Parts: sequence; structure tokens; C-alpha cells
Amino acid sequence: MESLASDEIGRDDRILTGYNSSVEAKKTIQQALSEALRQCGVALESKDVPLEFPAELSHGDYASGVALRYAKQAGVNSSELAQKIVDVIGKVSGVSKIDIAGPGFVNFHLAPATLTRSLESASRVDGWGVNSELGGQKILIEYTDPNPFKEFHIGHLMANAIGESISRLVQCSGAQTKRANYQGDVGPHVAKALWGKMQKPELSWGQAYAFGSKEYEAHKEEIDAINARVYARDDERINELYDAGRKESLAHFEELYKILGTKFDYYFFESETAFRGLGLVGAHSDVFEKSDGAVVYKGEQDGLHTRVFITSKGLPTYETKELGLAQLKDETWNSDISITITAQEQADYFSVVLAVMRRIMPESAAKIRHISHGMMRLPSGKMSSRTGDVITGESLLNDLIEQAKVRAAESRADDHEKLAQEVAVAAIKYQILKQASGKDIVFDRERALSLEGDSGPYLQYAHARTRAILEKAKEQGVTPDIGEYQDAALGLARMLHRFPEVVERAASLYEPHLVTNYLLQIASEFNSWYAQEQILDGTPNAGHKVALTAAVAQTLKNGLWILGIPAPEKM
Repeated sequence: MESLASDEIGRDDRILTGYNSSVEAKKTIQQALSEALRQCGVALESKDVPLEFPAELSHGDYASGVALRYAKQAGVNSSELAQKIVDVIGKVSGVSKIDIAGPGFVNFHLAPATLTRSLESASRVDGWGVNSELGGQKILIEYTDPNPFKEFHIGHLMANAIGESISRLVQCSGAQTKRANYQGDVGPHVAKALWGKMQKPELSWGQAYAFGSKEYEAHKEEIDAINARVYARDDERINELYDAGRKESLAHFEELYKILGTKFDYYFFESETAFRGLGLVGAHSDVFEKSDGAVVYKGEQDGLHTRVFITSKGLPTYETKELGLAQLKDETWNSDISITITAQEQADYFSVVLAVMRRIMPESAAKIRHISHGMMRLPSGKMSSRTGDVITGESLLNDLIEQAKVRAAESRADDHEKLAQEVAVAAIKYQILKQASGKDIVFDRERALSLEGDSGPYLQYAHARTRAILEKAKEQGVTPDIGEYQDAALGLARMLHRFPEVVERAASLYEPHLVTNYLLQIASEFNSWYAQEQILDGTPNAGHKVALTAAVAQTLKNGLWILGIPAPEKM
């Protein structure tokens, strides 16, 4: 069976299946609670029954607050309803004990056999963790969106990490998934870069753009004229320079995508969406208004604000291009859900665009989901280097790769250069993905690259440790065998059981941080167990401990794949 974490699984729509006792156990408990509630006078579908993982394992494997939520409807207090529910349920398949905690929480403790089945799956099934909750859905995710002629910024790096992980999450939940990249290859920034390059050919495109931006006010008419020529493509010199710059920029971005582990299915460009957008705006004069020669949308009618869609010079704005993009996406691949990842600062802009879309293209608007990310800061508060230069996403990645090379040179890895890149990617992506998408991030280089505690390399190292143990077990002829359930690794076994549900929930909420935090718990639990146990001890229990290690290895590998983080075999 092909591994979930292979490079190729991310590029097709096959979903590997295996026995997910975690999801089945949850559904069984929900059904029992639903039936018990019905007998207590509360009608609730099993899928709607709240069931959570307790914060403390001592409180069981699942907990439900239904008694607190529906006590009034049942006509009793929460403690009484909880007791009635437990009495009605009696026994549940796969559950060893049911008890009541606090004011009415009903706790479920899983039977050893249930946990054993989860461990069997985790240690033997490559597709451990996948589910079919989004089966049959077509989901398009647009993310990264760097602009040719400009630098690859921190925001692009953040959008890439979040977008790639969400793509993998929904794919692991059965959705047919396509990745898209929307890039601004026309517009004022292009004109500024072209003007800068024409003045100083020795500059890189990023430097040329920065120079053009700095000089824009002093050369406004000249640069604006170049902008018009780019749209019209009626100047041979500008066309030649533009085509060369666009090709060079896009080729360079591909080098970064390769390091980051992203392969896009579709590339959309503003040069394609601009004229489509102009057509859409022109066809709906009843929705837009003229204002000082420009065409605007009065967002105040939706509780928003006014935005320009066509400038007084007749050129389309980002807003108009966004309308054309939505149309082009639908024509290219008509998805059920279309997700767009942008910076939080674009939320207001996006709100107005969506308000317009609801009026002129409601079917497209209904499928759009906008997910925003926060800003990244250094502990000093500024995203700049010691020299005062702004740190770009590319420079941060390259800086971390250089720092990682020192440790990689001392590792067991066969390819030290590749390991350095993988560690750098883990360092960045983990820091981005360890909290909810919309929150700002304080990026600490030392902590990000640390092999201890809260970091991506820490997870990679835990995985590499499991692989080293499994390699040694193979050399000694020790075969993984879950066999009889053992209390020595109770906490680890119970945490491993949760993985499929964590993936399912993260996918439903589009929140990779749920997987990130879970993997940190697994790595910590495994390292604690490893420190107390001699796994290859020559006893009959060695097979069980090796199988448990294999379950951890597969869980870490699949979880890291979902996050878009490489899982090196050796470190």
C-alpha cells in the first residue's frame, strides 16, 4: 500500500483507508448518548451529540456535557440527567467504564481491546488517520500568491504553509483537492519594477521594484504610462523586458515551492482576470456607480465601505480582477468549495468583493471561504535584519537553511544539504501552524530550530528516533506485535487512538494547528515513555514495544505530512 506521506499522494485524489477505531468508537458512543437522551425526552441526532477529549486522561477518553446542556429541556438538574443517561446506556461496545464528573459530565473510558485495535491500525496501515467525511466534495484552495517582479515576502510564506496544510487536511478527509496560485503579473508594481530596471539594469527585479516604488512620486506620469503599455502590449521594448522578467520571477518561485513541498495544479494571473473583471463590472451598471470618473461600489449598503473597481483612467483594480478570478476558477474547475488564503489586512477588501459577488455572481460567492492569517514579528517587534533591511520570506528560509547546515553536518543523514532544507522548512512551518490561522506570530529563530520542546525539528527528531529503533529491531530480528494490551504505555496508547479524530476535526474547521498541537503531545509522550523503557530488552514484551514505536512513527510521519513538514528517517 502506498504511504500517506509519500510525495505522490499529495498530487492525486486517492484516499487510503484503514480501520479507524477512533472514529468508530466516537460514533458508537454518540449513538448511545442519542438514544439515552431520547428516552429522557430530548431528541438529538447522534451526529450532533457533543463529545470531546478530556483535558486530563484520568477523566476518560471521551467526555460529553449533554446533561448540562439539556437538563432544563429534560425537566431535571444536570446531575440527575447525567445519572439517568448512564443508567439508560448501561454498557457500550468498546467502552470499559462510564462515570460522572463534576456537575454532570459523562465520561467514557475505552476498553483495552479498542485501544489495541487502534494501535494495530497505527502500526500497520499506511493510511492511518484518513477519513471520508468530505468524500465527494471538490475543494479548490488558492494560496501563496506571490507577485512576479517582487520579492517572496513573509506573508507569502505564511499563506503557503497554511494553504498547503489545509489542502492536505481536506484531501485526507476524502475531498477531491486542487491547489491554485493567483499572481499579479500586471499592475502598478510591475510598472515600477520595469521602470527601475530600465534605469538600472544591474538591479534584481526585487531591487528594481523597490527603486521604482521609492521614485514613483517623482516619476509618476512616466511609470503610469508604462503600466498602461503593459496592459495594451503595444510597446516592443516594454514587452520584451516584461516577458523576460515575468519568466525569471516565476521560475525562481518554483525553486522555492520545491523546497516548501508545494505543487500547484493551476496558476491564475491578473493579466487573465483583468479583462474578465472589466466585463463583469460593465455588465452590471445597476450595482456600481460613477464617482469622479471612476467606477465604485458603495459598500455602505452592506455595512461596509466604498471601494474603487475601475480607476478614472479606465484600468481595473484588484477588486475587479478578483471578480474575474472567481469566474475563471469556475470555468477551469467548478468546485463545491473555493478557499482563499490571504493576510488579515485584506479582510475588509475581501468583504466588499464578496458583497459584490453576492449581487452579480451569487453561485460563485456561495462557495467561497476566506481564511486569513496574522502577521509575523521577531521578538524585537520588527521584521527586519540587523542592517535594517526588511526580512523577506525567501531570506528567512535561506538564513535558517544556513544555520541548520551546521547541525546537519553532524547528523546520521545521507544527504546533509537536503536535511538542512528539511529542518529549516520544519522550523518555519511549525511556528506558523502551531496556532490558529488568524493570530500574529512571534518568530524566534533559536526556538524554531531547537531539537527540544516546542518546535518542528523536535517533532522531526522524535520521528527519526522511532525509525532508528525500528531499524535496530529489524537488525535484531524483533518483529512488531501489539499482542496483549499493556498498562506501561497506557497514556501513549490512548493519545495515539485520537489521531484520526484530530485530523477529521482539523479538516472540518480548516485549522492545522489542531494537528500541530496533537503531534507535540505525541512526541512528548513518546519521549517520556522512551526515557523510562528499554524497548529492545530481549524479553517477549519487546515485540509489543516495537509495535507501539511503529505506531508512533506512522502517526508522526502522517501528521507531519499533513502539516507539509518533511519527516527525515535519520537526523
